Formats: sequence, C-alpha cells, structure tokens
Amino acid sequence: MIMKKTYLTILAAGSLLLSSCFGAGGYGTGASTASNGNVWGNVLGSVLSSVLLGGYGGYDQSGILGSWNYNAPSAAFTTEKALTNAGGTAAVSSLASSLASNYSSIGINRNNTSFSFLEGNKFSAKVNGIPFSGTYAYTPEKGEISLKTATETIKGNLTKTEKGMGLFFDASQMANILQKEAKVSNTAAVQAVSKLAKSTNGARVGFELTK
Repeated sequence: MIMKKTYLTILAAGSLLLSSCFGAGGYGTGASTASNGNVWGNVLGSVLSSVLLGGYGGYDQSGILGSWNYNAPSAAFTTEKALTNAGGTAAVSSLASSLASNYSSIGINRNNTSFSFLEGNKFSAKVNGIPFSGTYAYTPEKGEISLKTATETIKGNLTKTEKGMGLFFDASQMANILQKEAKVSNTAAVQAVSKLAKSTNGARVGFELTK
C-alpha cells in the first residue's frame, strides 16, 4: 500500500510537470517516436531533478570545497508532494522570477555574492558585498549544512544543480542571512524574499552557485 501511494504521488507529479513543460515548449519535440518511453523517463527525471532538493544527487565533503559565485536566484521543494501541491514547475518558475526581482533591488550579483568552503570545515562568504565567515558542518547523506558565524548558526541545504550547486534556506534563515550577515537595509525586499519562502509550503529559496 505504501509503495502504491508513493507511485501515485510520483505519477501525479510527473503528469503535472510534463504538461507544464511540454505546454511551454520547454522540452524538445524533435525526439524520436521510437524512444518515447525513454524520453518520458528522461524528461520526468530531469524536471524532478531541477526542482527538488537532492534531485541531481548530493556532493560529498570534498565536492563542495572551493569558491562558488552567485549565478542566479533559485528555488526548490523538499518533496514531490510539496511540489505537486504548489502547482508544479510553474510555482518554481514564479518563485525564481520573484526572487530575481528582489535580489536585483537588493543589489545581489555575481561580483558581490559568493561562498567558499575550505579544508578544516571553515567557510568564508559575502552576500551583497558584506563578508562573513566561520565554520560549517555538512551532512552529505541529507544534504544539510550549518553555517556557524560569531553570532548565529544558519541551517540550509546543499544540492547539485545542472550548472553547479544550489544553496537553499527556509524563510527565517534566509532573512537572517540578508539582514544580519549581509546587512541589507532594504527591509521591504528582505521581507518580500522571506514571504516568498513562507508562501509555499515545502519551498526553499536561495542561490545557484557556480565555480
């Protein structure tokens, strides 16, 4: 019974996601009809991977080492059920678009926002040009990361994305980063980002990072 329910959840999510993607022309119509089954599976896997935490798998401890620069705003969901309830990929697209607007008003860009994870579980970062640093604890099996600064501990999720790495937070943790660490004075934008994360159950917001 549990397996059946899980299968139906995935199937429902897949139907919703595929209708969204094909309706938007997001996935190719030039695929061979002889491999429709494989195409369907590849599309579903690709779509789920792009919007679910851990969808592309996780990084091990060594995989996150190095300097990562902000590439784009990003949003993800914790489970397939949360994604389905929110309205599928349209919800993710809407979240990312709204984040882009608010990040832009804050001033976040590739030149002033980055995260570096170092040997010895140390990290340094800057968001909106404001630096902060400390230590981190990473659990690869769960994709969970805790950033400990001099004043607080910020908990988030790390996951692989198609282009690099996604660093995601819930509403309260994202607000902490923007207000306390990045010292963003644009209160309205910070509140808007926090509200976006709260508005959809199971959603996480953050940054796509690339090397």
